[in-house]
Amino acid sequence: MAGLRLGPLLRHVDWDTGGSATIWVEADRPCTAEVRCADGAGGTERTFQIAGHHYALVPVTGLTPGASTAYEVLLDGVRVWPLPDSGFPPSTITTPAVAGRGRPAPGLRVTFGSCRQAAPPATGRRGPHGADALDTLAARLAADPEAVRPDLLLLLGDQVYADALSRETRAWLAARRDLREAPGAQVADYEEYTRLYYESWLDPEIRWLLSTVPSLQMFDDHDVIDDWNTSAAWLAEMRATPWWQERVLSGLMSYWVYQHLGNLSPAELAADGLYEAIRRTPDGTDVLRAFASAADADPGTVRWSYRRDFGRTRLLMVDTRAARVLAEDGRAMLDPAEQQWLRDNALDGHGGYDHLLIGSSLPWLMPPLIHDAETWNAALCRGERGPRWARIGEDLRRRSDLEHWAAFPASFAALTDLIEEVGTGPRAPATVAVLSGDVHHAYVAEPRIPTTARVFQLTCSPVHNSIHTAVKLGFRLGWSRTGRWLGRGFTRHARTGRPPLTWHRTGGPWFGNQLMTLTLADRSAHLQLDQARTRGKTAHLSTVLDRDLTPPK
Repeated sequence: MAGLRLGPLLRHVDWDTGGSATIWVEADRPCTAEVRCADGAGGTERTFQIAGHHYALVPVTGLTPGASTAYEVLLDGVRVWPLPDSGFPPSTITTPAVAGRGRPAPGLRVTFGSCRQAAPPATGRRGPHGADALDTLAARLAADPEAVRPDLLLLLGDQVYADALSRETRAWLAARRDLREAPGAQVADYEEYTRLYYESWLDPEIRWLLSTVPSLQMFDDHDVIDDWNTSAAWLAEMRATPWWQERVLSGLMSYWVYQHLGNLSPAELAADGLYEAIRRTPDGTDVLRAFASAADADPGTVRWSYRRDFGRTRLLMVDTRAARVLAEDGRAMLDPAEQQWLRDNALDGHGGYDHLLIGSSLPWLMPPLIHDAETWNAALCRGERGPRWARIGEDLRRRSDLEHWAAFPASFAALTDLIEEVGTGPRAPATVAVLSGDVHHAYVAEPRIPTTARVFQLTCSPVHNSIHTAVKLGFRLGWSRTGRWLGRGFTRHARTGRPPLTWHRTGGPWFGNQLMTLTLADRSAHLQLDQARTRGKTAHLSTVLDRDLTPPK
C-alpha cells in the first residue's frame, strides 16, 4: 500500500477563474495520487520518478470561486491525508472571488520572508535560533479558526541549507558516507537533498500550514551553497573540485522537483516540455539530470523567474542567482534575456495593475555603507586600481558577502530605471515594492526618486536563523550617518562616484525571527511585521510594525 512521504503542499491557486489549484505530494512508491474536495472538486495524477522517489503535482478542477473547501489526499484509492488522529483543522483550498459584473478585483494578503533553518547547525557557531516565525504563524492559525490567513506565502530563498546541517542530519550523513571526504558535513547528492526537505517540511505545524496556504518559492545561495555564483573566480575554483558537479546538479534537480514545479500554473505545466518528458518515462532521473547539467553549463537555457497576477497585483519573482553574468568586464545580476524578461513583464499591461511586487532574494536598496562598499569592491575586482587591489577585492568579496545589487552596478542602475519608468505617469501603479530577504534583519527603505507611485524596499529575514553580534553592529553602522560618511571614502578610492539615486530608511532595522505581511486592496497598501518571541515555553507572534503604505490622493 502506498504511503505519503511528504506533503501535501497547496501550490498554485488560479486567480483568473477561481476554479483550479495544484497540490504537490511525495509518495513512497509509484501510485495514483487523488485529491477529493468536500464540494465535489478534485483531480488525479500518476506519480513520476526521480532518483527512486515518487512525486505528483495534482491538478484540482471544479472549485467554486470565492469559497473555501476541505480536501483529502488518496494514494491508489486509500486516504492518507489528513493523518489519523490529526489535531489540526482540515486542510482547505480557498479560492478568490472573480472580478466582474460589478464585483471589484479581490485584494491580496501576502506573507513573506526568507532564511529558514529547520534546526540550528551542528557547529553551533550561531547559537540557538529561538522561536521559528513560520512555525509560530502556523500554530496561531491552527489554534484560531477566525484568524485571518494569508492568501499567499512567499518564500524568498534559503528554504533549505545544504551547507549548514543539523546534528540529526549530520549523523544521518555520517552513517551513509565518510564525512572526512569532501564535501564533508554538507549535502553531496540528490538523496541527501531529500533529507533536508523532510527535516524542514515534516514539522507538523509547517506541514499543515503548507497544506492549506498556497506558497511560491525561489532559491537563494544556501539552497545550493553559500555565495553561490558570487564571481567568475569562485565558480572556476568550485568547478575544479571533484564534488561540485554532483552538488550543483542535485541542487538544481531537487529545487525543480520540490520548489520550482509548484510555482507554475496548469497552463505553464501543459506547455513545459521537460515536465511532459519526465511524466512520460518510467524513471525521469536522466532527463532531469540532463536538464540540470545544461542549466549549470549555460544558465540561458532555463528560466527560473516567473510572473503571477493576483487580481490587480502583479508579482515578478526574479532569479538573482543562476541568471548572473560573472565576467568582470560585464558583470550583471541578470543576463540580457532575463533583464528583458523583467522589463517586458513589468511594462506588459502597464496601467492594468495597482501594485507591482518584485521578488528578489537579494535587496535592491541596502544600508548605504554596504552599498558603497559593494560598488567599491566591484570596481577593485574589475581592475580599476590595478591587479593587487583586484586580488584584495576578490578576497573581500567572498569573506564579506559583497554580492547584492550594488555589486553589479549596471544591473542596479537598470532596475532603478525600470522602477522609475513603471512608477511614473498617469498609468503608474499605486505602489512598487521590492520584496527581499537574505540579510538577517528587516527594514523598510524608500528611494528619493520623482515617481507617481510610492516605491519601497521591503526586506524581511530571517524566518528562523540567527545573526552574529558583530554583523548586527555592522548593519546598524551601515544605516547610520557615520556609515554614510565612511561610504563616501569607498567611492572616492574606487572613483565610482555617487549612486544613481539616494534612499532613506523609514523603518527598522529589526533583528529576530520574523515575517512581513503586505495587504493590498484597490490602491491601498498596508504593511505588518511580526516577530516570533517566547513567553515561558510558548512561542507567539508580536507585531512590531503596523503601517499604512497607501500613497496620498
